[in-house]
Amino acid sequence: MKLRTLIIDDEPIALAKLRSYVTKTPFLELVAACPSGVEAMDTLLADDVDVIFTDINMPDLNGMEFIGSLTHPPLTVFITAYSEYAVESYRHNAVDYLLKPYSLADFRRAANRVLERYTAGHARQSQSQPEPIASSPVPVSDSIFVKTDYRYVRINLDDIRYIKGFGEYLQVFTKGSAQPLLTLSSFAAIKERLSSQFLQVHRSYIVNMRHVSHIERARIVMDADTYIPVGDSYKNVLQSYLSGNAIGGTARKDS
Repeated sequence: MKLRTLIIDDEPIALAKLRSYVTKTPFLELVAACPSGVEAMDTLLADDVDVIFTDINMPDLNGMEFIGSLTHPPLTVFITAYSEYAVESYRHNAVDYLLKPYSLADFRRAANRVLERYTAGHARQSQSQPEPIASSPVPVSDSIFVKTDYRYVRINLDDIRYIKGFGEYLQVFTKGSAQPLLTLSSFAAIKERLSSQFLQVHRSYIVNMRHVSHIERARIVMDADTYIPVGDSYKNVLQSYLSGNAIGGTARKDS
C-alpha cells in the first residue's frame, strides 16, 4: 500500500527537499509537487490524494488557508520555520508539524504518524458497510440543474456518466462532453437527486451503471481511457447490485 502524496512549498529548494524525502519513503507515492496552494487546488481537481505535506508561509494562499478551504481535507502535515504556528496547526486536525530545518528522520517520523492515522481510519471505514444510493424523501426527477459559472445547467440523469468528488467540489462528467461541469456541492446533496442506477463505488466516485463498459479487477471501466477504482468498503454494494443485474458464471468443462 502506498499513500498518494501532494507536497506544497513556494521555495524551490525546500520543494526539492520534500520531493527527495517522499521518494525515499517506501509507503509514499508522489502525485504532484506544487509551488502554491492555488496550483495544488488544480491538482486536487484531477487527482485523489491521501496526504498533503504543505508549507504554511506562502504568498496569496498560505498552507492553513488552503487546508481550511477544503471540506474534507486529506491527512495533513504542516511545515514552517516559525514555531508559533504549532498550536494553530493542530486546530486544523494536522497529523504532525515539521519545523524547518528538518531532517529525513524528522520527515519519516511524521510520515509514519500519517501511515498510522490512515491505517486506523481505513480499518474503521471497512467495518461499516455503506448504504447504496436508495430512495429518498426528495422526489427523483429525470434531470437536475447544476450551478456552474454563475448559471444553472440542466442535465438529464441518463447523460451523467460519473461524478467525482474532491474537497467541497464535484465534477460531473456527461455523455458527449470532454470537460466536466464543476460545481460547489457535496455527495450527500447530489445523492438525493439521483436514481437507483447510480452507485457510489469509491469515497470519491459515483457511477451511472448504464454507462459502464465492464468491471474487472476491482475497477470499473467506463471506456478505453477511463478507469474508476472500487473502494474496499464499497465492494459489497457493487456485488449486491450485480447480483440483481447480472447473469452467468464461470463455465465448467465436461470431464
